[in-house]
Amino acid sequence: MKSQTSGEAIANDDTAWARLKGIQAPWAWSFVGTVLVWFGIVGIFGFGIASNVAQTALTYGVFMVLVGLGQMLVITSGVGNIDLSVPSTIALAGVVGMHAMGGVDGQIALGVAAALGVGVAVGIANYMLIRLLRIPPIIATLSSSFIIQSIAITQGRQLPPPPPALGAFATSRLFHVPYIALVALALSVALAVLLHRAVYGRRLSAIGQNPRAAWLAGVNVHRTRCLAYVLSSMIASLTALLLAATSGGASLDMGVEYMLISIAVVVIGGTLVTGGKATIVGVWGASMFLFLTNAALNAIGADAGVRSIVYGVLIIAVTVAAGGKTAR
Repeated sequence: MKSQTSGEAIANDDTAWARLKGIQAPWAWSFVGTVLVWFGIVGIFGFGIASNVAQTALTYGVFMVLVGLGQMLVITSGVGNIDLSVPSTIALAGVVGMHAMGGVDGQIALGVAAALGVGVAVGIANYMLIRLLRIPPIIATLSSSFIIQSIAITQGRQLPPPPPALGAFATSRLFHVPYIALVALALSVALAVLLHRAVYGRRLSAIGQNPRAAWLAGVNVHRTRCLAYVLSSMIASLTALLLAATSGGASLDMGVEYMLISIAVVVIGGTLVTGGKATIVGVWGASMFLFLTNAALNAIGADAGVRSIVYGVLIIAVTVAAGGKTAR
């Protein structure tokens, strides 16, 4: 009887773990990781410092959210679709936007329009390489990034500072929440409506799951995918303006760190790498997780090698947990 009871207890434990791993919201694991890392910071440095780190994450971690949202749209469009031109788009859009604004408040709208125009042009150019020349997306966007970066270099001399009003907006808060975070939240809501309530979102998911079936159902596959690349580049351009406003000016290397991060936050956040399913809330959780992890490692003085190891292990752990299935 005792042996039977013990066996039932083990079976129940296995069932509970299986249910936990089979959770239908894989994005939840990114938030679990975020909470654990934050409590680790509290335990090591105290609540005051941890609170300051959380406030900083709502400013600088939001840039991870923005680039992740754009990358999420491209990845959702199907297997192999990825945008590696994000860093160079950020550089070019920041340069063009600052030149158009000229440091004058009255020209902010012109600068925003110019930067978003760069995003539209880059997105269309990327997809034309993929569509017309039959180049794989990873090669097409990587190749275009070199061209875009070269153009940015030619225009990146004697850049004016951001207009005072734009700089004030980037550093202001509403009830301790940065305006930048509110912009990212508004964009997230808009994309949620687009993906889950609009026809375009259903078409994008259908293409990501099975492009041939979507085409047979009458969906314009290429137009839908092209728009995903355009939206990704436009979001990168918006990120460039906010980065420039926050840091006091645009620079040619301000987007470098976001190439792999834009992919990591999408994967860790629960979006299917094979396409067809996007998770916006997961991008937020993954971005906060990665930012807090990096902040904690920097705070304890970990060198580059240690940071890389811990960073990779944590990413793998959260990704495996979010998988929800036991490897076979």
